[in-house]
Formats: sequence, structure tokens, C-alpha cells
Amino acid sequence: MTRTSLILAAAGGSAALLAGAYLFQALGYPPCPMCWWQRYPHFVAVAIGALALVARGPALPWLGAMAALTTSAIGVMHTGVERGWWTIQTSCTGGGDLGSLSGADLLSTEAPRIVMCDQVAWSLFGISMASWNAIFSAVLVVLWVLAARASATSRGVTRAA
Repeated sequence: MTRTSLILAAAGGSAALLAGAYLFQALGYPPCPMCWWQRYPHFVAVAIGALALVARGPALPWLGAMAALTTSAIGVMHTGVERGWWTIQTSCTGGGDLGSLSGADLLSTEAPRIVMCDQVAWSLFGISMASWNAIFSAVLVVLWVLAARASATSRGVTRAA
């Protein structure tokens, strides 16, 4: 694959994952805070991809790889929270103390629906959306790295042996 096609595939992959996330949201699966965290690096990767198509050199593809790696790592962290492998200190994992509130206080609040990060809202083959994001984003890291290597090769930049 050429540098351009690798960048298009990598940035397009992030755009597709974002589109899928928004589709699930439209279908009634609101995102938890950690789901939002996973989206931000994809937005960055799409922007980097647009820039990398007009600018030369390996720097932007390497930044794209870092963005994809970041969202993949957040997906792994989110998967661990969903599966109970570890806990993180965030307001979306439950365990809060509501003992100080009366029943009337709880019923009188008009809070939006709270989506918990430690609950799997949807899965396919036992793999949650956070896990799928981690997997697909890891593939995008590989595409970005290949694009960076192709950029370095096309400029005559080689690694010392």
C-alpha cells in the first residue's frame, strides 16, 4: 500500500469507529464517560490524517499512531473496568454512597440517565464495544506506523543499522 492509502485507511478507520459510536448512541446506547474518552483520540487521528495528506514526512503519521494507541489503551482500561479486573476512581463506576439522601430526595432529582462505565451495554461474541475499540484501534496503530515508515522511505530517511 502507498503512504496515501495507508493514511486514508488509518484516518478512515478512526472516522468509521466514530460513526459506529454515534450510530450506537442514536440507537439508544448512550456513552459513559470512558466511552467519550475513547472518542477524543479518534477525532485527533482524523484531523492528523487530513493534515498528513497534504504535508510530507513521517511526523504526522507517528502522531496518528500515538492517537490510535491512546484510544486503544483507553479501550483496554475500560475493558478492565467492565470485567472487574481493576477499578478506577471515576464517577461512572458506581459504588457511591446514597445513604445520606432520603427517598424523596432521590425521587425529586431530575438528573439525566447515568451510564455506568463498569457495565457492558452491548457486546458481540462476548466482546464489548470498549474491547472492539481497543482491537480495531490497535490495527489502526499498525496502519499509522506503516504510513510513517512509508513516509520516511519516500523521503530517503532510513534508520541506522
